[in-house]
Amino acid sequence: MSVMKVLVTGVAGQLGHDVMQELAKREIPAVGTDLKEGIPLDITDEKAVHQVLQKEKPTVILHCAAWTAVDLAEEEQNKKTVYAVNVTGTENLAKEAAALGARFVYISTDYVFNGEGTTPWKPDCTEYAPLNYYGQTKWQGEQMVKQYLSSYFIVRIAWVFGLNGGNFIKTMLKVGKNHDRLTVVKDQIGTPTYTKDLARLLVDMIQTEKYGIYHATNEGGYISWYDFAAEIFRLAGKKTHVEGITTAEYEAGTPTAAPRPAYSVLDNYMLRLTTDYS
Repeated sequence: MSVMKVLVTGVAGQLGHDVMQELAKREIPAVGTDLKEGIPLDITDEKAVHQVLQKEKPTVILHCAAWTAVDLAEEEQNKKTVYAVNVTGTENLAKEAAALGARFVYISTDYVFNGEGTTPWKPDCTEYAPLNYYGQTKWQGEQMVKQYLSSYFIVRIAWVFGLNGGNFIKTMLKVGKNHDRLTVVKDQIGTPTYTKDLARLLVDMIQTEKYGIYHATNEGGYISWYDFAAEIFRLAGKKTHVEGITTAEYEAGTPTAAPRPAYSVLDNYMLRLTTDYS
């Protein structure tokens, strides 16, 4: 690849924000797009996507934008928009990437699997069975990438947290300000992943031709949401008491619209095989 120019979608979100910072740190030319900041771009608008990408002519498209409000995605009045963002928006970008000959990175999710298991999900697993509409549309987004491009990076992530945007850590600290005791589910298992680490990996990845489907989460074992919450308060020096309950107990008191996978642990073996990350 000659001179690299990266176009990042979703730069108002926590991952897109950190990717832009990592690119700037390495002095790699980049433009950011979002509805809220950077170059204004509605990825659901095919004409707008064409105009922006033809003007910018990126050599890499790093697609972080997505509808990620999982429960709101289940509401009938939102489903059309969720599909437009996660599926049609991805299709629009993949189509332009193909026309430009640009490398394409699609950020996907552990939610493409049903979470019914006890061993980490491998990147080449094809037992797709999303439990909710968000997961379904992210899986359909993967299919759009495969339809338009023969070479691509599909990177599935899980339980991400960063300094920008909303996440579980910020939610816990906010709720903990007004509650001495909290109940958090103890039977949903995953691997918390820092967006700055992900951003470093992604910027390394786009400078290679090691295409494929990757799982990318922080290593070091896995925990439950209950364990995560307890550690958040311990590190923050807060005395908030956290009680672990089952998903069934939680749903009995505060039903959520979207079912969650019980086992979200992803196997990073493709990263171990092809990169220096472990």
